[in-house]
Amino acid sequence: MSATLGSPTDAPVRLTGTADSTTVATPTLRALLGRSSFWLIATACILATAIVAVLVSGGSQAAGRALAGDNAAPAGSMALVEVLRQQGVTVTLASSLAEVRGAVGPNSTVFLYDENSYLDQSQLRELGDLATRTVVAAPDFLALQALAPTVGFGGVSESDTLAADCSVPTANRAGELSPGGDTLSIPPGSGQLLLTGCFASDTNTFSLVQVQNDTTGGIISVVPDARLFNNEHIADYGNAALALGLLGPSDSLVWYLPTLADLPRTGPPSLADLMPGWVTPVLVLLILAAAAAAFWRGARFGPLVAENLPVTVKASETMEGRARLYARSNARLRALDALRVGAVQRLALAVGLGRLAHLEEVVGSVAHFTGRTPDDVRRVLVDAIPKSDAQLMAFSDALQALEHATGQAVRAGAAPAARASASVSQELPPPPAERMDP
Repeated sequence: MSATLGSPTDAPVRLTGTADSTTVATPTLRALLGRSSFWLIATACILATAIVAVLVSGGSQAAGRALAGDNAAPAGSMALVEVLRQQGVTVTLASSLAEVRGAVGPNSTVFLYDENSYLDQSQLRELGDLATRTVVAAPDFLALQALAPTVGFGGVSESDTLAADCSVPTANRAGELSPGGDTLSIPPGSGQLLLTGCFASDTNTFSLVQVQNDTTGGIISVVPDARLFNNEHIADYGNAALALGLLGPSDSLVWYLPTLADLPRTGPPSLADLMPGWVTPVLVLLILAAAAAAFWRGARFGPLVAENLPVTVKASETMEGRARLYARSNARLRALDALRVGAVQRLALAVGLGRLAHLEEVVGSVAHFTGRTPDDVRRVLVDAIPKSDAQLMAFSDALQALEHATGQAVRAGAAPAARASASVSQELPPPPAERMDP
């Protein structure tokens, strides 16, 4: 192995147990937590948000599907369906448009609640033409455009009482509905053959709108507030009377809640189709939070600028900093090599060699003055590899002892003598088979 001696500015790291040695301070847990407090708080907030979202989603799933005819939970409509069956109405629960086609008869009523907007405009138009009477609960914009294009959204009702006050017998029998629900608006002079609004909240906003189908002449009843049909509110005010009047005039009722089966399929469902609706908003929120945190923390650091230090840094500070880095990463061999570089440089000067002297020359000269064998000197300066902190301390002591012995020999003018010093092999563990550089 050959090596060129480095600059003298690299002060060695003294890891010995002497009084003038440097103590390496390991970072405490409190210091680590202080530096990482922001990321710990951010991680805790993200976990809390995810847990709340999962709990909310789990609670909604435990309540069952909204307005499902076989759901006895408050959000379901099992109570209304059972009452209709007791009155002799055959209620068929359908989950796809194909099932509706097979169940609709010449005098059937179809109830539609498309909570997730699975149906497209062509499917909605087809559904409006299938039955004599169609009842649509909480329609979205696409449903209104397909089934009642002249009807718009009217916002939430602010009226304390919702009285029928219209020419629809079913609405008049109901009397009043639960206040505070969504409404629909009817523009004046729409030209529709049959366009009736009941339970007015304002001049042109209503809680029930009936429209006549231009193609079949069937009646489409649009109820913007889906709460009127669920188990929790069916018994309030005249909600039950209105629901039974709209859904029970015929002997056949098709209770239709669209599902993924109504979506056009060209292959297996995508990940977006299978994920719950809350996943996308939560992911967007997490991405925005991460971007804001990165911008906030990243804005604190500017570009690296090379500049002269205003003061001279002490060599001891550099030595202590490097020692802490070596201790933190368990880089024992690197630490020992740093000590060896300084030791070889000082030994070369002590025996009268130049700074660019070859390592083998330094080894030979030190062996000549100290009376040790070149192999023993080379083990101390090059070959020995520490496997533990104890060995690192032992090798550091051996380096110090070699420098001390060389200095004494040079000052005394000693030449290679027959005396044999104690073999360094007694101080060091057996050398490894080969050196593994870090």
